[in-house]
Order: sequence, then structure tokens, then C-alpha cells
Amino acid sequence: LPAWRNLRQAQLGPGALVYGSGAGVCLALHFVTWITSLSFTSIAASTTLVTTTPIWVALVSWLWLKEKLTRLTVLGIGVAFVGAVLITLGDGGSLSGGSNPLLGNSLALMAAVIASLYVLWGREAQQRGLSLGSYSAFAYTMGALVLLLLSLLWGVSYLSYPVAVYVYILLIAVFPQMVGHTSFNWLVRWINPTLVTLAILFEPVGACFLGYLIFQEVPGVLVLVGAVVLLVGVAVAVFGSNLRKEVEG
Repeated sequence: LPAWRNLRQAQLGPGALVYGSGAGVCLALHFVTWITSLSFTSIAASTTLVTTTPIWVALVSWLWLKEKLTRLTVLGIGVAFVGAVLITLGDGGSLSGGSNPLLGNSLALMAAVIASLYVLWGREAQQRGLSLGSYSAFAYTMGALVLLLLSLLWGVSYLSYPVAVYVYILLIAVFPQMVGHTSFNWLVRWINPTLVTLAILFEPVGACFLGYLIFQEVPGVLVLVGAVVLLVGVAVAVFGSNLRKEVEG
């Protein structure tokens, strides 16, 4: 409520709410594609592929904002691509690869691309006058409305599920979304963005560990090798992107 009150009082530049709305829509579509991917591929593959967001941010910035790519960024993208291929090949022959690894992996990559638009459009919205709190409240509300609309269009009901399902949904909304996403948005204002971005790369590690504990899911060797290669590629690309910013700054 305080964030919405500040939003009404804020002096917004042209396009602030448009970019904020776009970011909210992208956030909803990101969750739709990523969560759906987990029904078709392994936890290891899905969470690793979705962390390629920094690479897509660099590519979209190059195409849209005409920002130059450093050689280090290009090298990182190439290494990450090799890792993605290894994951795809490994998932196809793994017992824990899911019912349709190719579809699941494609959805996870699509989620990463959409997340890059969420990041870039969110940055544009904040640069046009939206504070972090107002932007978060606006984008999260827009995302929730889009998800509600999609469920109505697909004829999916939010009712008649066990109580535990609603508890898990509430936990996801409070911790990963409100605490996790908002914390990352806040940290980039005070800590080197490279460190913040690299911290996200630990997500697949934690997800694989929890996947083993809860679902006894053991990724194939080729998937694990591909995951390491891909994460190294993303890390190299992140360093390359921030090196360019330091040189230009």
C-alpha cells in the first residue's frame, strides 16, 4: 500500500508505466514457461537453462540498445551454447530427463529470454521515475493479473486443490518472489552488479540438491557436465558485459 501511494505521487517520465506494464507481463510469461518446463525436463536442466538470462540481456541490449558486445561476452555466449547442447543431449538419454526433454528445455530457454525483457524493461521503468518499491508493486500486480487472465482463458480453476498446494503457492510468492526478486533489485544499487548476477548462478546448485533430497532426482553425467560448462559461459559473459560498462563509464 505505501508503494502504491508513492506511485500516485511520483513524477513519472514518459513511458514509465508502459515499461512497467511490459515488465509485469514478461514476469508472468516467464513463470508460465519456466514452471511448465519442469513438467517435461529435469530440475537440473530447467534451472540451469533459465539462468542464461544474463546472456539474453546482453544480446537484446546489443540488438535493441545498440550496446557493443566485448570479445569476452561473445566467448561466454559460445561456451554457454556448448553447455546447452550437452544438457539437451544428456537429458534425452537420462531416466530423470522428463517426459519430453526437448520441449522442457526449449520452454526453460524461452523463460530466460522473457526474463531478459523483464530486466531491461524494468530498468527502463525505474530510469523513468518509478522507485524500486513502486516498480515492484506495479510489476508484481500486473504479473498476477496476467496469470489470472491466462487461467481464465485456458479454463484452469484455482479452486479444489489440497490445502498444501495453496501453502506452497503462498511460500513461493513470499520468499522467492517478494523477498528474492526484490532483494536482487535492491542489491544492484549497492553491490557490484557482477557479484549479484553471479550469485544467481548458484540457483541450479541449490535446485539440484533439493531435487535429490525431495524427489530423488539424479541428473545424468552429461547433464551435469553441460550445466558446469553453461554456467562457466554465463559467468564469462557477465564479466565481459561489466568490463564494457567499466570501460565506457
